[in-house]
Amino acid sequence: MTRISFAEELESAADRIRDMSRPDLQIILRRAALMLRNVAGVSLEPATEDALNDLAAEMKVGRSDLIQIVLREWVETNAYLPVRTIDEESETNGSA
Repeated sequence: MTRISFAEELESAADRIRDMSRPDLQIILRRAALMLRNVAGVSLEPATEDALNDLAAEMKVGRSDLIQIVLREWVETNAYLPVRTIDEESETNGSA
């Protein structure tokens, strides 16, 4: 279950809280607690946070997507991951 679908489920439960049974409510609250407990955030300096948010907006991607892109390119550049190769004979239509 994705975070977005789970958030939608929580919102739906909040809208019909009177109709939910106690066991169903306990299950959904325990799942929410588990998801929150397993979220690992990255603390950044305010200037870095601002730059990251500005760049994500400029590139029209989500903040977490941008972090994944930057991290992947950094580990490839520093030879921690193999660099993806493009077959010179294939057509990419502008995308790798």
